[in-house]
Amino acid sequence: MDFELSEDHLTTQKWVHEFAEKEIRPVAAHYDEAEEFPWPVLKRAAEVGLFGLEFYLETLAADPSGLMFPVCFEETCWGCAGISLGIWGSGLPLTTLAYSGTPEQLLQWAPLMFGTADDPKVGALCVTEPDAGSDVSALRTRARRDGDEWVLNGQKVFITNGGIASVHVVVATVDPALGHRGQAAFIVGPGNPGLRQGKKERKLGIRASHTAGVLLEDYRIPLEDVVGGVERLEAKLEQARSEGPSRGSAALKTFEMTRPSVAAQAVGIARAAFEFSRDYAKERTQFGRPIIDNQGVAFKLADMAMESDAARLRGIDVEAEGRRDRGLGHRTGDPDPGRVRLRQGLPGREVVPRREDLHPVRGDLRDPADRDQPRARPLSPKSLFPLTP
Repeated sequence: MDFELSEDHLTTQKWVHEFAEKEIRPVAAHYDEAEEFPWPVLKRAAEVGLFGLEFYLETLAADPSGLMFPVCFEETCWGCAGISLGIWGSGLPLTTLAYSGTPEQLLQWAPLMFGTADDPKVGALCVTEPDAGSDVSALRTRARRDGDEWVLNGQKVFITNGGIASVHVVVATVDPALGHRGQAAFIVGPGNPGLRQGKKERKLGIRASHTAGVLLEDYRIPLEDVVGGVERLEAKLEQARSEGPSRGSAALKTFEMTRPSVAAQAVGIARAAFEFSRDYAKERTQFGRPIIDNQGVAFKLADMAMESDAARLRGIDVEAEGRRDRGLGHRTGDPDPGRVRLRQGLPGREVVPRREDLHPVRGDLRDPADRDQPRARPLSPKSLFPLTP
């Protein structure tokens, strides 16, 4: 298997990282502390082509590997996870429409989830309820057919972009007796009465992202605004009533398709945490020297770098340069494949003197760090995502 990124991936990664460095990082603290939605950043992202339906269609959908979106998500989360969700949060309802909707629905509603560069908009996928999180079969929001319309009633919680979105895709139950097989997704457009924002959540983190409840009170939408169309829904319900094989939950399928991006989000956050910690350890001095010179700190940073790299399923930036130890610490020049030298991802690829951690992958717990000497060697060209650009 080859985990190396293509030239297109690397070019896009560099572009998104530069945007995160110039446009996201400088304002991240403000939006996190103020708990405001970062509309100016979205506007800037739309102006450069990062935020918008065209980017999804031309860049993400055209990538057969499926890696482009996680690559972009990691870089923006490196800048700020909350602002990143503001940029990419509309991908959830868009995925539902692309996977389960008709071509006409996608063409009609997808552009409204993004707006224009002058007036950006967002979309929201509404699934979670007070008594139903991962258990989508327990959803209580109801969709009742009334002539040529659907009438929606219910409450959603913890919804990304909930209440501020121009388009809400709401998962509701049509036939409670069928469990999740009796559910469907409905497109709730802007401007109609009956939808209002509920409680806005005050969170411990990712606070630039808007998270709130959504209340539906006799909300009426046209019959054709059920995702996939009425005929497809009726066929699905008939199949479920005849106890045919289940096609699964559309909501869960959407979540499954977006899980790699959630993992990339965590890697981006971990990478930023490592870099902030590393830089602080180089600046903070105690007893006349930077605290990174202490093994207890340096080893923890090395572990952070290793684990974030490993989580990326990459060729970890390590080299089999460890040496076999004989007797009381005397080394031969023979490479030991059981030990690897883990780089610390420092700017310019320098290595902190006396702190190249020899990671014991075969259980040898003896600490040889004091014998290490600084060496500056280029990173492997097979690396997928460098810890520092």
